[in-house]
Amino acid sequence: MADILTLQEAITSLYERAVVGGTATSTLRLRDLAAYCVQQLELRGLEGTETEVALPGGGREKQWDVAWHYQGKYRAAISLKSILKNLSGTVPNRIDDMIGEVANAQMYSPEIALGYLMVFNTANDKWSRKHGATWCELLRQRLGRLAGRKAPSWTFGTIEAFAIAEVDFSAGPELKTMETDVEAMFDRLVEQVRSRNPSLLEGDGA
Repeated sequence: MADILTLQEAITSLYERAVVGGTATSTLRLRDLAAYCVQQLELRGLEGTETEVALPGGGREKQWDVAWHYQGKYRAAISLKSILKNLSGTVPNRIDDMIGEVANAQMYSPEIALGYLMVFNTANDKWSRKHGATWCELLRQRLGRLAGRKAPSWTFGTIEAFAIAEVDFSAGPELKTMETDVEAMFDRLVEQVRSRNPSLLEGDGA
C-alpha cells in the first residue's frame, strides 16, 4: 500500500480545489478523500476497493465514490459529499438525495453495506429557527435517525454508518473533527460487511 493519506491531507486537497481553485462542483475535488476511504477500508481487510464505481440499482445504475467488490457482487460502498455553502438549501436536499440513492442500491442488493462521509464547512453554519438547531446539528440528527442499519431490520433508505467531517474554510483548510471519529465509520461499515460475508472471517480474502 502507498503511504498512508491522512484525513487532513484529503481535506487540504478539497480546500485547494474547491476554495482556492474555485471549482466547488468539480468531480476532482473529492478525489483524495476517496483515496483516503480506499486506504481505510483496505487497512481493515477489504482489499481491492475501487473508486468511481457504477453501482447497479433497482431503478438504474448510480455512480458511487468508493465501492468494494467480492465474489461477483459489490458488498460495500461509500458516498462522499461536501456541504460548503448555501446550507439551508443544501442540507435538506442532501438528506433527500441520500435516501433515494441508498434505496436504489438496496433494491438491487439488500445486503450491501453503505456509508456516507460528509464534509461540512462550519464557517457558514447558521442557526435555523424553524428546526431549533444549527444546520450542522440538524444534519447530524437526521443522519443519526437513518443510520445503524443491520440485520434483521434492513430498512430500505437507511445506512449502516456515517461521519461528518467538520471543517472551517474561512481562513484555510482547518479540520475540526478528530480523525478517530471519522475512522469509527469505517469500523462500523466493515463490521457489517464481515457479518454478512462469513467467508471473509475464514481468511478467504477479497
